[in-house]
Amino acid sequence: MVEETFEEVSAILKHIMENPSVPRNIRRAADESFQTLNDESEDPTVRASAVILKLDEISNDPNIPVHARTLIWEILSKLEAITV
Repeated sequence: MVEETFEEVSAILKHIMENPSVPRNIRRAADESFQTLNDESEDPTVRASAVILKLDEISNDPNIPVHARTLIWEILSKLEAITV
């Protein structure tokens, strides 16, 4: 289940990273989150928690488009299910 969730979240992060309408700092945070999520040297819950912290911070950015914010909230809800 964890790997399936990570695959889904990775696909959403790729979509955000490749979307030119998303500000550069948000795309950069998505890229960093993608790298963290796919770093198999760490425990899955540690990776999920690190991504949650990073994305929660940028979800409050006033420059983030609504569609990207919605995707980030979706990612956060999926990852929070893992950390519980």
